[in-house]
Formats: sequence, C-alpha cells, structure tokens
Amino acid sequence: MSSMMKAAVFVEPGRIEIVDKRIPDVGPNEALIRITTTTICGTDIHILKGEYPVAKGLTIGHEPVGVIEKLGSAVQGYKEGQRVIAGAICPNFNSYAAQDGAPSQDGSYLIPSGLCGCHGFKATAGWRFGNLIDGAQAEYVLVPDAQGNLAPVPDGLTDEQVLMCPDIMSTGFKGAENANIRIGDTVVIFAQGPIGLCATAGARLMGASTIITVDGNDHRLEISKKMGADLTLNFNHCDVVAEIMKITQGRGADSAIEALGTQATFESALRVLKPGGTLSSLGVYSSDLKIPLSAFAAGLGDHRINTALCPGGKERMRRLLNVVASGRVDLGVLVTHTYKLEDITAAYDLFAHQRDGVLKIAIKP
Repeated sequence: MSSMMKAAVFVEPGRIEIVDKRIPDVGPNEALIRITTTTICGTDIHILKGEYPVAKGLTIGHEPVGVIEKLGSAVQGYKEGQRVIAGAICPNFNSYAAQDGAPSQDGSYLIPSGLCGCHGFKATAGWRFGNLIDGAQAEYVLVPDAQGNLAPVPDGLTDEQVLMCPDIMSTGFKGAENANIRIGDTVVIFAQGPIGLCATAGARLMGASTIITVDGNDHRLEISKKMGADLTLNFNHCDVVAEIMKITQGRGADSAIEALGTQATFESALRVLKPGGTLSSLGVYSSDLKIPLSAFAAGLGDHRINTALCPGGKERMRRLLNVVASGRVDLGVLVTHTYKLEDITAAYDLFAHQRDGVLKIAIKP
C-alpha cells in the first residue's frame, strides 16, 4: 500500500481542492477505513463558503462507507476487509455530555465571537470528521474510538443504499423523533432537501397519519410523496401558513420540522403549530434567529422547540441499517449523481448551486 492518498481539503473560503496527504498511522483504538463511497453534505457547503470555521488543510466530509483496511490493536469484534460505515458524529462516550444522554454533544465548546462572523456558538466536538479531524472525502479515513463507532453493513446492501445512514438519515429521523410525533398526528415538514426527505420518511415510521411537506421545487415534492407525504405545498403557489391552518380546520399542526435553516422557514414552522405543539429544528443557521411575538404567543403557548445534531455511534447506525435492510424506506433514490473523488470540485459546484435536480452525490475514490 502506498504511503500517500488523495484528499479533498479546505484551502480558504470558496476553495476546496484535491491534494496528496500521508495515510494516517493507526492507534490502538482506531481503524483505518478505505473509502468506497462518500458524499457532500449541506454542512460542507457552509464550510466551503466560510460560514462554518474549520482549519485550513483539513480534509472535509463526514459520511464514510468503506472497508476496514487496518484495525487498532485494542479494537475487538471487527475484522480487516469488513464493509462498514461510521456515523458522521463519532463520540468517544467518555465525556460528561455522552454519559448524560447527549453523545452528539461530546466535548462541545464555545467558539469566540469573530471567528465565524457571529456572536459565538457551540461547536459540537462529537462531530469530528471534517470538523476537528480529517474527514471522509479521501481515499482513507481514520475512525477514532472505532469499537464504539463502526457498524457492519448487512450483506446485500449497496453503498448507495446505506450512504444516507451516517448523517442524512440519522439527522432526518432525529428530527421526527424530536417532534414528539404520536400515532394519528399531523406533521408539517419545511424543505424537502435530503434531510427533509428523510424527516418525511421518519415521520411516517413514527406514526403520523397526515404528513404535509413544503418546498418550492415540484420535483422534490414528488419525491417526498414516495417518502411518505400525504399532501404537498409549493410555497410559490400558495400562502403555506394559511393553507395549513385551513387543512387542520384552524387547529394547527401537532408538530413542524424545519429542515433548511432560514428565518423564513423557522418562523413558518412556528406559525403553523397548535398550542402545545413541537417545533423540531434541523437546519444549520448562519445568522441570528428572531422569534415573532404572535407566533410564539408571547411565550405563553406551551410550545416546545427542540434542536438536534445527527446521532452517531454503532447502535444508532445498526438501527438505521436495519430500517434500510427491512425495505421500509429506500433512500438510495436520493443519490442522483456520481463523481470520482478527483472531480469533487465540480461536484461541489453542482451541489452548491443545486443544478440538474441534484439531491445527493456519490463520491467514489
């Protein structure tokens, strides 16, 4: 095996380039994964634009599917040559946050004002790939705390079928879980990009009987029907809030899931809620949010606002892989394009500008 590999690194805002990097050595608790397929996430676009700060020269990407190339001496229960995934969030499960039931927030800390153009925010240290350590848009990735984070891929599943598990599926399903959905509920999901589509699938699995999806793209709304949507609304063609209140006969939705990360979608999600309803927020926001007084009932509406970061770890991945293997959802249809790793800058351009009906891109080293 060569000592060098190709990797996509952050150079400066607006520039992610392919460079040669040394293949990392493997420590006792780590595993080296040869990447067979990875992808580009909306969060990577925030990094590309300089809206989320990472170190220059860092390998980007946090959605690995591959084969174990080398195991650390202390890692048990796995074997070299085995097909695996690892969650985008790789907690070590030793922190206070992890042991307090929030492993995704493993070691979170506050970025000082000025580094990201905002007033400082929590950087989630459970999110290590492409954030704090080299990520998956490369020929190899080093998985930390491998015994707690590697999940075997069931026989018969393709890379494309499981590619959503490390992040998009886990995040979207967490949005549904955080929405406090009960059997028979009406749920509204704002934005039907990859995460919103997974939230739609998750809401159906959670027992919602009326799922309303909102987007400005008719093609995505059609796909959302395949994911479980009962009604679709194009915000270019109607007043979404008024229409939802009409559909619910003035009661409002039991839950709303915000899957884009803008003031407009957040505010609309709040406005469609019933008293006592839940807003489940999945968007990555790049500026301050404002909560409108009337929609929030001046703070007296018994509303709940839940935020989430993609759950990781092998148990979470095992459950998601089980859902895929069962055939209850088919997320392989979200992979609309395939690029070689060396062409990833073109893939970034396509994904960032949302051309050609792109949803997710399979990147193949």
